[in-house]
Amino acid sequence: MTTKASLSTTASEPTLYYPSPLREFWTAFSRNKGALAGFLYMLVLAFCALFAPWVAPFDPSEQFRDNLLTPPAWLEGGTTQFLLGTDEVGRDMLSRLIHGARLSLLIGLASVVFSLIPGILLGLLAGFSPTRLGPPIMRMMDVMLALPSLLLAVAIVAILGPGLINTIFAIAIVSLPSYVRLTRAAVMTELNRDYVTASRIAGAGTLRLMFISVLPNCMAPLIVQATLSFSSAILDAAALGFLGLGVQPPTPEWGTMLASARDYIERAWWVVSLPGLAILLSVLAINLMGDGLRDALDPRLKNAA
Repeated sequence: MTTKASLSTTASEPTLYYPSPLREFWTAFSRNKGALAGFLYMLVLAFCALFAPWVAPFDPSEQFRDNLLTPPAWLEGGTTQFLLGTDEVGRDMLSRLIHGARLSLLIGLASVVFSLIPGILLGLLAGFSPTRLGPPIMRMMDVMLALPSLLLAVAIVAILGPGLINTIFAIAIVSLPSYVRLTRAAVMTELNRDYVTASRIAGAGTLRLMFISVLPNCMAPLIVQATLSFSSAILDAAALGFLGLGVQPPTPEWGTMLASARDYIERAWWVVSLPGLAILLSVLAINLMGDGLRDALDPRLKNAA
């Protein structure tokens, strides 16, 4: 009788379900409809950028001399052959926008990686050595922050010379101080936690404390900052291209397309408006994703929701 009772009690106990961290993150992220819309837009844009040679209807440098400044298909004089019209030398706007997305995303991703990694290393050094390495590192970051970011990027590109690689390095250098300051602030907060004290008592070395104990707990704000820096990098690349210091024509890049089409803004508005709209939507989508990541990674905001 006792055995039957114990079996029935065991069988009636509810089964506890613990969602995986990835599922929990996606549930919190998908609550933000704006972030979800931005994520879907960036998926489509990334797909077009990766498969641009197959998605684009024409080669971005191919010129159709009989179709100069052809309007989009829905306007009078447009044709379905060129859905978004052509530019001043007869190149298909849709093809150039798709190939331009590849360059803009490449610049944004590469500049974030090249600024995130050294920014984290310098921030860790400044946080773990607040009396020796911290002051010179932070004073150097303060000097960089004292200059307007775009002006500093222009100065760096003017020294290195225009081009894709130099544009990436210039934007990465400009974005470096934000990562250093954010990492240092997070490290200084985490160093006062009990788990760091316990790791030190257990004999963990400085490198283990940096990369195994402290850094994983500082990644949430860094991921959000990297997302927002991605949009800033796209804007800075477009600004440098517009000034003639970024990617050089005839390579399709959104800022360069704006620069080459500014003389035709009154005659053919689509030549200027479409690259500008692509920049606007991309930056907006990335910023919305950054807000969603902040809400999903911050435990206080997640619990409040």
